[in-house]
Amino acid sequence: MVTQILKEEGILPLSRVRKDMVELAGGKGANLGELLSQGIRVPPGFVITSKAYSYFLDYNGLRDKIVSILKEEESSEKASERIKHLILTSQVPHDLEEMIYGSFDELSRSVGKEILVAVRSSATAEDIESASFAGQQDTYLNVKRANLINMVKAVWASLYNARAIEYRKSKGIDSSKVEMAVVVQKMVNSRSSGVMFTLNPSNGDRNFIVIESSWGLGEAVVGGKVTPDEVIISKSDLKIMDKRIAKKSMKIVYNQGNNVEVPLNGDESESPSISDEEALELAKLALKIESHYGMPMDIEWAIDADMKFPDNVFIVQARPETFWASKGKEVVKSTTQPTERKVLVKGLAASPGIASGKARVLMDVRESKDFQKGEILVTRMTDPDWVPVMKIASAIVTDEGGITSHAAIVSRELGIPAIVGTKDATKVLETGQEITVDATRGVVYAGRIVAEEPKQEHQGTSVSGLSRDVLLSLFPVTGTKIYMNLGQPDIIEKYLDLPFDGIGLMRIEFIVSEWIKHHPLYLIKIGKPDEFVNKLADGIARVASAIYPRPVVVRFSDFKTNEYRGLIGGEEFEPEERNPMIGWRGVSRYVSQQYEPAFRLEVRAIRKAREEMGLKNVWVMFPFVRTTWELNKAIGIMEGEGLRRSGDFKVWIMAEVPSVITMADEFSKMVDGFSIGSNDLAQLTLGVDRDSEILGRMGYYDERDPAVLRSMKRLIRIAHKYGRTVSICGQAPSVYPEVTEFLVKEGIDSISINPDTVIYTRRLVASIEQKLLLRRR
Repeated sequence: MVTQILKEEGILPLSRVRKDMVELAGGKGANLGELLSQGIRVPPGFVITSKAYSYFLDYNGLRDKIVSILKEEESSEKASERIKHLILTSQVPHDLEEMIYGSFDELSRSVGKEILVAVRSSATAEDIESASFAGQQDTYLNVKRANLINMVKAVWASLYNARAIEYRKSKGIDSSKVEMAVVVQKMVNSRSSGVMFTLNPSNGDRNFIVIESSWGLGEAVVGGKVTPDEVIISKSDLKIMDKRIAKKSMKIVYNQGNNVEVPLNGDESESPSISDEEALELAKLALKIESHYGMPMDIEWAIDADMKFPDNVFIVQARPETFWASKGKEVVKSTTQPTERKVLVKGLAASPGIASGKARVLMDVRESKDFQKGEILVTRMTDPDWVPVMKIASAIVTDEGGITSHAAIVSRELGIPAIVGTKDATKVLETGQEITVDATRGVVYAGRIVAEEPKQEHQGTSVSGLSRDVLLSLFPVTGTKIYMNLGQPDIIEKYLDLPFDGIGLMRIEFIVSEWIKHHPLYLIKIGKPDEFVNKLADGIARVASAIYPRPVVVRFSDFKTNEYRGLIGGEEFEPEERNPMIGWRGVSRYVSQQYEPAFRLEVRAIRKAREEMGLKNVWVMFPFVRTTWELNKAIGIMEGEGLRRSGDFKVWIMAEVPSVITMADEFSKMVDGFSIGSNDLAQLTLGVDRDSEILGRMGYYDERDPAVLRSMKRLIRIAHKYGRTVSICGQAPSVYPEVTEFLVKEGIDSISINPDTVIYTRRLVASIEQKLLLRRR
């Protein structure tokens, strides 16, 4: 059976791949196949699909070993080292090896000569709209037939690069569930190459196409190793509006089996690496790609030295632009001119904003151990290994790179001001020097400068003077409320301009584990219960005040025993359970003699936020409710602490245990609303451990299963019969648009999703509601 599937779907020519085949061909492969289907020139090649990768894992018995390592190792570096060794030392099955060689030989015959290929990563979570995975996995260029199998294994192994594991953690993506396809393409003999965006990536202006170009292979531009030439083209009339020719210090070329950095001097270093004719041809292709995908795109391209124009202009990758799409707003421009200030260096404004602080000049990431949070990182260039440092920097300044370099892309995603391509920042600026980075204008000033402009932006005032409320009104109005899930209070400011109607799930676990750090019963034991109450109230208040008067549904704690044991003092109070997932968690804790005193601290924190801080938009939600009697008892404890249901204080429960669906009529008499926890509801309805690799591969764990959807439908109907609201805060609507459509059709009151899907979901819901209205006419 495996062999038959392998024959049909193990390897696919790019001409057979389409954009909806991400699970099979990965993000990169799916996008390249889709481009080819639309007549866009891409280098010929084939995809070694995720089915082939799965076959390799199963043949060598690697799945459970990988899961075990990810669970055992807290360090991403150690986990990476062990998993990559497993993959690299395992044997590729003979039949799969023969298929790979056969596809390579067929590609060579189609070209007419022995070829070199690029062996490129194409992970199944790669190049999606919500995140940029650039640089997380590896690509190998100029690969010969003799090295092909080893390079394919190396790409598979790179799925578990330490930086890739860490990045997926930050995005909430389960590393053990991501698979890898491999794209094999004929190498382009790149005379020039680079990247282009179908908007201006420094400010989000969609009226322009920005092309960055340099000599040789594209790694120089994508990796930020040179300051590239830049061409800005107007979309409306395809006219070149601006052109900047940089002094390019080097180029990367293929030479005798290796990519070699060649220094550039004289005319070549200062000559345009792309002609106007070539730039306009690229712009035409960019418009075609953007029109097809219906969104701004990030595109890599190359010009072949062996071919004639325009057949030598190739698109080698296209993916959705992630930063401005997730922010949901347009251009950020300067509104004031600086007063007399000492300018130290200038560069390209890559990620807008302004920050003051002490500079720290680092020439190597290995020097970063002393880097302090809030310092300004000054370096030659960045790559994915710099991400941990970038996360804690207040701003970033680089010598090299363009506005589509690694430093620029990651800075925009992190919301950190960044200036790139300054040429000499590492020489001009000194560690410890007080500077101000104005990344709206691309200027670094001496000293700390108080800036009013960012405060205005922070409050949502746009260039045109429109308030945040007016800007948000430009998004479609939906009858179904669009709520947002949130775990970290200190990042709420980052999402204030998103069009959400409230927080449908505020998890307090982050506040407990990162701010409080101590087990609540331990704090009670040592006489410091107020420390828990005050810090929890402060975290809740940070969010509730930022979005007031929109509601914040705070879920009471839902740690499992193994998680509580990890808190300071936790081992004294927590038993060891064989299956914490269905053990002592949720409401069963609150009503137990042991934990009730700690639950009262959570209630007091809610009351403090509502009454002492005046945040009446704070509601509560009980997690993992099993029975009516336990909920009744927990509500009684809450009321004993002075919190009672009222017109402005709603009490919800999570609907994640099937008993809540079965007894929905009785629960409706006790609460104001329900929120579906689709992850646990699927797990418990289907009797499937959602962490089981075996059952997951076999298709058992699926939140779209008819039994799960029927449960959701039943809950909505019964709750509405009793005048109660129903929301959903599980993962399903963030991942499956068809679940969103199903719930909207069934009349769900609100949908709470991850921040990166708020804009998409609001538009999706609006279109579904519009379709329903048209059908009823």
